[in-house]
Amino acid sequence: MVRVGIIGATGYTGLELLRVLLFHPEVKVTVATSRQFGGRWLGDLFPFFSEITDLIFEPFDPESSSEKADLFFTALPHQVSMEVVPSLLEKGKKVIDLSADFRLKDVSVYETWYGPHKATAYLKEAVYGLPELYAEEISKARLIANPGCYPTTVILALAPFLRAGVVNPDTIIIDAKSGVSGAGRTVKLTTHFCEVNEDMKAYKVGEHRHTPEMEQELSKLAGREIKISFVPHLIPISRGMFTTVYAQLKEDLSTEDAYKLAKDFYAKKIFVKVLPPPQVPQTIYVRGTNECHLGVKVDKRTGRLIIMAAIDNLAKGASTQAIQNMNLMLGLSEETGLKNLPLFP
Repeated sequence: MVRVGIIGATGYTGLELLRVLLFHPEVKVTVATSRQFGGRWLGDLFPFFSEITDLIFEPFDPESSSEKADLFFTALPHQVSMEVVPSLLEKGKKVIDLSADFRLKDVSVYETWYGPHKATAYLKEAVYGLPELYAEEISKARLIANPGCYPTTVILALAPFLRAGVVNPDTIIIDAKSGVSGAGRTVKLTTHFCEVNEDMKAYKVGEHRHTPEMEQELSKLAGREIKISFVPHLIPISRGMFTTVYAQLKEDLSTEDAYKLAKDFYAKKIFVKVLPPPQVPQTIYVRGTNECHLGVKVDKRTGRLIIMAAIDNLAKGASTQAIQNMNLMLGLSEETGLKNLPLFP
């Protein structure tokens, strides 16, 4: 059994990690930290853990915490992870960071969108943790930058078509919608039930922090710099994400051609399902799973490719993708502890 720790275990992503890892056949959760609830038993705060574990939340301490586990998940806010991760790496631990602190390779880009970076020495070695594209690099890494939820859908949707060179990279438009859990557990007026229920709104239009992460990875796929138009929306569901991507085709392509191209690209990727036309993804069919469902449609009238992607923003968009990365780092099958059906309805 590999000992694993979760730093920041009482946020939504930390709790999702616990939900899955406590039943993982190859690891044991030996430390779960919380600044607010240190000293409290998990079952006290969350009764669904009461018959499962005797873990006690504890404050993070670089010395004592690092002695209790071999691999750590850091489920901390942006700009906080960078203060914790170096101390774990220096003690020989492997780390999967769920914040944005190590995703961007260009420190000036990071500081433009997030603020000062205090651990720039680790940016070069951090591997972007999208297993469908970087499994080999992930398996050899000690520091993984787990992708954001919006970027996961966008990159998985576009990867087959940018690699094949069939779309014009200068025409990419992204319309994405996220459940409210994507905003975290912190109480805010904008995510208050009465403010969100029966409402839908766009936010951070043209200035969302996930934009440079998407542009970085899409540029790699296209082999040249890409700029995108990205509009995220908040929708009144707890968990789930639906993204629609539009791009102009460079050559004549049918919907069946686009389906085959994507299907072949992900033929050996167990967690990406390309749905046969005219099926389209639905968030309810991926809820609680590590799957990404893709659908495609060619609009012959406009010569535009439309790609749709659905994930659970807390799962494939965060925590279960982090566990998929952990499996690769430990030499396990990617699907270990992650094969399950969705919570339906």
